[in-house]
Amino acid sequence: MAETMIEVQDLTKTYGANRALDGVSFAVPRGQVVGLLGPNGAGKTTAMRIITGFLAPTAGEARVAGRDVVEDPLECRQRLGYLPEGNPLYPELRLDEALLFTASLHGLRGTDRRAAVDRSIDVAGLGDLRRRLLGTMSKGQKQRVGLAQALMHDPDVLILDEPTSGLDPNQQEGMRDVIRALGTEHTVVLSTHILPEVEAVCDRALIISEGKLVADGPVDEINRREAGGARARLTVRGAETAVRAALGALPFVQDILLLEAADEAGVLDIRIRVGEDAVRPQMEAIAAAIHGAGLGLSALDVSMASLEQVFADLTLGAPAGDATEES
Repeated sequence: MAETMIEVQDLTKTYGANRALDGVSFAVPRGQVVGLLGPNGAGKTTAMRIITGFLAPTAGEARVAGRDVVEDPLECRQRLGYLPEGNPLYPELRLDEALLFTASLHGLRGTDRRAAVDRSIDVAGLGDLRRRLLGTMSKGQKQRVGLAQALMHDPDVLILDEPTSGLDPNQQEGMRDVIRALGTEHTVVLSTHILPEVEAVCDRALIISEGKLVADGPVDEINRREAGGARARLTVRGAETAVRAALGALPFVQDILLLEAADEAGVLDIRIRVGEDAVRPQMEAIAAAIHGAGLGLSALDVSMASLEQVFADLTLGAPAGDATEES
């Protein structure tokens, strides 16, 4: 069994009456890439700041490589690399100067310091920018500089907060390639709003909503378990009660959600969840039920379960938190 590198048990953080984290528990083994998901204010950044020692929890425990982040913060930080959202840099420094400074902060000297800088530049793909001023770099290049800083001491665990935020599609894909490669040697936890990114690079997803952990597992498993099947979207002319009665009588329909009522009286946009097996016969049965109830069906589309749908289901309606405390 792989060594547990991050362990969070009943983690709680409150700001006055606001509970940013509410009894969150999970463990991450060595060599796993985990996506931490949730809407703004869900508690993602609070969890990351506690794990990295920037915040103390109100209750519960967080451990890195078996060490408690409150009782043994320096040892934990030596095992961690952290790329915070926003990635503050000194714009007047050149890349090599900034990384040499970072290496010095980690206690590296002489040939060890130069070797660490060279390794970080190589891993982050910054080899042609050694003499570039940080203030003249693009957002994508600056994110790679932050990643190089986080890698300087070759940590066991990397915590990446929105590592591709603000990057163009090419820069995002480049950063994802780097994260995939890092996942072969490091434990990586990344927070992101870009759901396809989690599907592309993560072995596992953790979804937090209103401070609680609402889903945990491989992305495909979460899709199957939480989505429960395919989605059908219908545009129907008729009363909502009649539509619900017609669809609710079908044994394979799992739930019905009214998305919106059109301006034209009596036209409803309905989303339902159905089983993945025998989708075509189910769609035919839905159309027959709508017509049999004397309702008008103007559109019927079906799609298979996706992480975007699961995320919306688990977090829809969750209130946004205070942006000053949790982004």
